Amino acid sequence: MATTQTPAPDVARSAIRKVSLRLVPFVALMFFINFLDRTAIGFAAPNGMNTDLALSAAQFGFASGVFFIGYILLEVPSNLALHRFGARRWLSRIMVSWGIVALLFTWVQNFEQLVVLRFLLGVAEAGFFPGAILFLSLWVPAQYRGRVLMLFYLAQPLTTVIGAPLAGALIQQHDVFFGLEGWRFMFLGVAIPAIIVGVIAWFYLKDKPSDAKWLSPSEQVWLTDALTAERAATEKSEKHVSARFAFSSGRVWMLSFIYFGFIYGLYALAFFLPTIIKGFQSETGATFDVFQQGLITAIPYLPAAIAMYFWSKDASKRGLKTWHIAVPAVVGAISIPLALFAGSPAATIAVITITAMAIFAALPNFWTLPTKFLTGVAAAAGVALINTIGNLAGFSAPYITGAVHDWTGGYEVPMIIVGVFMLISAVLMVLLARNDKKTTMDAPATITGGVR
Repeated sequence: MATTQTPAPDVARSAIRKVSLRLVPFVALMFFINFLDRTAIGFAAPNGMNTDLALSAAQFGFASGVFFIGYILLEVPSNLALHRFGARRWLSRIMVSWGIVALLFTWVQNFEQLVVLRFLLGVAEAGFFPGAILFLSLWVPAQYRGRVLMLFYLAQPLTTVIGAPLAGALIQQHDVFFGLEGWRFMFLGVAIPAIIVGVIAWFYLKDKPSDAKWLSPSEQVWLTDALTAERAATEKSEKHVSARFAFSSGRVWMLSFIYFGFIYGLYALAFFLPTIIKGFQSETGATFDVFQQGLITAIPYLPAAIAMYFWSKDASKRGLKTWHIAVPAVVGAISIPLALFAGSPAATIAVITITAMAIFAALPNFWTLPTKFLTGVAAAAGVALINTIGNLAGFSAPYITGAVHDWTGGYEVPMIIVGVFMLISAVLMVLLARNDKKTTMDAPATITGGVR
């Protein structure tokens, strides 16, 4: 999407730099806490929770995945409410709500209570991720959006790099504070920051550039004019401004199914990797304390963050191409089933690292696509719909993985299933690009921000 004027380079550069330094780290912190709270159950499971609550692998998978039922039910309505009431208020409300629910996990007593709380956590978190994507898109013109979303998305792999050892440390400190079991104290420790940061967000975030006193008048004018011109160009050429269009668009549904495959792989790793690592002890005779298990869990995600940074930088430099998304999907599809046939814990972690690098390399580039042909209410509805369909994998991946594990006695078949879904995503991405050769998504990236 081209703006109607060529900005002074210094004004554009300083405006984007200020947004990147002032807003992106804070929204990334919110995302960090968000992903940590929803995946904390994966750290709790092998460290006492499954034993204390007498959970089978299938029950743990169901409890992990039922989060996404509540999440999906309110995803689109939540994002439409964000569009109506403003991102600052709505994102703050979401964060405080999920922090309160997350706090209640400290006192869960049985499988039924765990399922109810996971469902309510999904209800409370609904709309946060697509809302954050939409919020940043309302601040950054299309030509800079991939770079900014990459910086935002760094929070997800870093959640495990930092969060896994942090969760292990919290679990080990249970004797010092309140006398809670380690996994219960861990839930307490990761819930409180959500409430605190949610309250801060109400005062810290701004809904639009003209409200930001930390921007100079010329920076406010440039950002406002550039974003207004983009919206006008989209409304004139595409007319993709209604929620009805988003729900009926074949392009939106195709993106939804592509996202499903990536999320299936992401959450299969997030929920079961700590359990797989726990199993290394019986295979090797080694003994890892909880903190060491957290460090091992974090290993794949630091290279993933580095790969994401350089892959997104290349996409920004060349213009987003089909292979920037399809190739990582193929790599993930091949590597994740191979991980459990690697023959040793070190080789398994190495292959899982490749899988994590592939998934995270694709995701920020993927999320630059919807807001290039959707605007206004259509953008809010379309981004929410893609995230909703994609996150059906958040329910199905842990449940199917746990159920098939109970049926087969191992994780080999579940990981092959993960690979199949990621391969389907790669195929769909190629088909989408071929079908869109004459559409906005296939025009030169410097004009549309699309893929080629």
